[in-house]
Amino acid sequence: MDDTVVMERVGPVAVLRLNRPAKLNAISYAMADRLLALLDRVEADAGLHAVIITGAGDRAFSAGGDIPEFRASVLQGPDQALRDFVRRGQRMTRRLEAFPKPVIAAVNGLAYGGGCEITEAVHLAVASDRAVFAKPEIVIGIPPTFGGTQRLPRLAGRKRALELLLTGDPFSPARALELGLINRIVPHDQLMPAAFDLAARILRHSPLATARILTAVTRGLNATITEGLEIEAEQFGRMAATQDIHEGLEAWITRRTPRYSRV
Repeated sequence: MDDTVVMERVGPVAVLRLNRPAKLNAISYAMADRLLALLDRVEADAGLHAVIITGAGDRAFSAGGDIPEFRASVLQGPDQALRDFVRRGQRMTRRLEAFPKPVIAAVNGLAYGGGCEITEAVHLAVASDRAVFAKPEIVIGIPPTFGGTQRLPRLAGRKRALELLLTGDPFSPARALELGLINRIVPHDQLMPAAFDLAARILRHSPLATARILTAVTRGLNATITEGLEIEAEQFGRMAATQDIHEGLEAWITRRTPRYSRV
């Protein structure tokens, strides 16, 4: 059985744990494939409404791609490396970014390379005060390949992103918070409670509306404002045909807590 990512069900939340602690949770090809398969399972499960991704062990969220495995692909030529490593990693981060249920990273330690790119791609992130981030791909003579050259400048701005991309220097959770890479820093022993609290604050609301917001924001980020407003209107139109909009309005008017269907 593939245990490179393990899934735990905690009520309506799926906890996905990157599980190669002896390798600092380096992202092997098997791990990326396993994560994608588990995301498919979570999306199809009507009883699961949020995802928390974290790392196994005390040292790392993920130290990035599995370099020996990547090197073996490089030795077979550029086409093989693109197919094995780059396309697979980009599929993984694009899936996380566009996932229709909220995905929260609980960054418990090192988040280097691909681990940082997962953090960039997910919807929300909480970091331990022990977390350390870096974009070290330049050290081995490559650009980031799982979306880091595209998402980090959108989050942090071009010049601040380029400083990190071109130096490869590590940076603190405080810097990650300043750059917009994470939402919050908490004491290490409060990391998972903080991630669950954030999930619970989202899950008070309509899961259908949550999905529509995630879609509008993800699709709209790279659109013009005119195109983005059309995307927003389209997502509202999809909500207007659901019972949740009527429940939400009725609950607001009668001053009661809305009762949204969770299945």
